[in-house]
Amino acid sequence: MKYDVIIIGAGPGGIFAAMELAKKNKELKILMLEKGNCIEKRICPKRQTNVCIGCKPCNITTGFAGAGAYSDGKLSLSPDVGGELPEYIGYNTTVDLIKYVDDLYIEFGADKRVHGLDNPDKIRDIRTKAIQSNLKLIECPVRHMGTEVGYTIYQRIQNYLINDLGIDIKFRTPVESLVVEDNAVVGVVAKGETYTADKVLVAVGRDGSEWFTSMCETYKVETKVGKIDIGVRLETRNEVMQEINDALYEGKLVYYTPTFDDSVRTFCSNPGGVVSTEYYDNHLAVVNGHSYKSDKLKTNNTNFALLVSKSFTEPFKEAVAYGKHIAGLGNMLTGNKIMVQRYGDFLRGRRTTEERLMRNNIKPTLIDAVPGDLCLVLPYRIMKDIIEMIQALDHISPGLASDETLLYGVEVKFYSNKVTVDKNFQSSIKNLYVLGDGAGVTRGLMQASANGVYVARNLYNE
Repeated sequence: MKYDVIIIGAGPGGIFAAMELAKKNKELKILMLEKGNCIEKRICPKRQTNVCIGCKPCNITTGFAGAGAYSDGKLSLSPDVGGELPEYIGYNTTVDLIKYVDDLYIEFGADKRVHGLDNPDKIRDIRTKAIQSNLKLIECPVRHMGTEVGYTIYQRIQNYLINDLGIDIKFRTPVESLVVEDNAVVGVVAKGETYTADKVLVAVGRDGSEWFTSMCETYKVETKVGKIDIGVRLETRNEVMQEINDALYEGKLVYYTPTFDDSVRTFCSNPGGVVSTEYYDNHLAVVNGHSYKSDKLKTNNTNFALLVSKSFTEPFKEAVAYGKHIAGLGNMLTGNKIMVQRYGDFLRGRRTTEERLMRNNIKPTLIDAVPGDLCLVLPYRIMKDIIEMIQALDHISPGLASDETLLYGVEVKFYSNKVTVDKNFQSSIKNLYVLGDGAGVTRGLMQASANGVYVARNLYNE
């Protein structure tokens, strides 16, 4: 049970940390502990039956490769997107790490095509419209793996870690607690077993953010109040989004709303994709989206999130609980399902009915979404931010502010309180390192992967 390094979480951060460490020194004894399933057992029955059977743990949010990797598999190749890693390690270092990690993804089978580079004239037109609407277009090349292809890529990576690098991975083994002596971590307890190690890396994703917050409270790990992203997932016809879809694949736009000066951003766009549900602890349903690589599996709709970023000040420290409370209100009204509302009804403060939904040109791709009233769920400030963002986006993609546009809720991105770390991402507890989405450092596959490589290199140098 004695290891050199224990990594908690087998998402992109943990995966690339383990890979880099083992490539540097194959003699290292590395243990990865993951509460979800191995990649080949990450099967969501709902994708075939449209009925959620309540898998525990949820195969969409947990398991090898993490939640984001299994939903859509988009690799954002700009340091300006996907988290705050450049603030920790510098912009140029982040650029180099993204290039290094991107090459590895290609090596394991990712599509070599990069979206967002081959239509400069169209991108210039979109940028002009964005400026005219007070929107900021963040130009970010995107490599799209796709849900089904991403599955194959991560299966190759999983096999490489286990068979070629000799890394010990234990699935369905959630970590219950840390073992801390004299303000230094010496191991973890998982499923009643104690595993000791010289170094422990916490690389949990959003699904593990609440657990990690509780660990920080228990062991007095120094933290700062983090952010939370709350909003909706918008679905419209591909024709409305065609200009952005063709030129950029994913348009990353940021808007500072005129009423409250809040930051609202588009996130995780899925051309020809489907809206999906992901479940967290206590069967909490939140909305997400994904798209397949194969044209045969594409739909007539495009979906993307509109997220309002909220920061909190002292004495409030329960950002994750706040987000779960809002999502829980939606679950309360729908029987733990996702709510859908027409934009016209949302704007007028009235409930969407089955009859109005049936006459829509835009048909929901989330079959079991329940027509309802998001005005009973979202705080007024967030509602106002979303309305103003949609009106601004309508100048770029006319038709987006149509009464028939669909809004699904609630979409929440959970991050734990930001952990105070040194230059190597070591926390205030000696030998305890934190990285990735769950630590509030990153918000996406690529920066989480790059974060893992960075921490591994520093550990090796130590």
